[in-house]
Amino acid sequence: MSEATIDQLVLAGWTGRNPQAIEQHILELEAIGIPRPTSIPSFYSVSAQLLTITNVIKVDASQSSGEVEIVVLTLPDGLWIGVGSDHTDRALERQDILHSKQVCAKPMASKLWYFGDLTRHWDQLLLRSFLVKDGERHLYQEDSVASLQKPEYLIEAYADAGKSLSIGSALFCGTLPAKQHIVNSVGFEIQLLDPILNRSIEHRYHVTGNSISCESHW
Repeated sequence: MSEATIDQLVLAGWTGRNPQAIEQHILELEAIGIPRPTSIPSFYSVSAQLLTITNVIKVDASQSSGEVEIVVLTLPDGLWIGVGSDHTDRALERQDILHSKQVCAKPMASKLWYFGDLTRHWDQLLLRSFLVKDGERHLYQEDSVASLQKPEYLIEAYADAGKSLSIGSALFCGTLPAKQHIVNSVGFEIQLLDPILNRSIEHRYHVTGNSISCESHW
């Protein structure tokens, strides 16, 4: 894997292949006051400085949460795949979706897999996330990536919108519906599992901030 500075960060949303799953996620967000998207899929360009591999992020918001996502990096030697969390200020999201995504760091694991090694069994990859509270993990999201559009589709859709991913870009590829409902948490764990090659990428991070609420219900 070649090294490259990431200087472009794009967050894709509403990327499900199943219209019913997309509608489920839309309803989850509507339940907390977030409006329906104007286009599917949607793309949000944010500062690349938000991308981090640290285990602690600071969020000055009382309502924020993570969501597990495939991350595609465009490097000089091709596409590389990782896992990240599009951590978002949920209160601000009700007013301005783009701004809500710009105020939170985007944690991701440092480990990457070469995309070419995954294409034949892509749909068998699994995504999971856990809320972490008082040392205990609670399953928050889980499904195969077959429920989400493939990276090639999203890259093409982004190009169709008149934009492009240059070398040194990171694309977050959208998330899964929550098992129950969207929940705030100060601890979050994300996983990408490859059952065919028997390997995984995992990352856990902790949220700090003056106004963080630890209230969670499941």
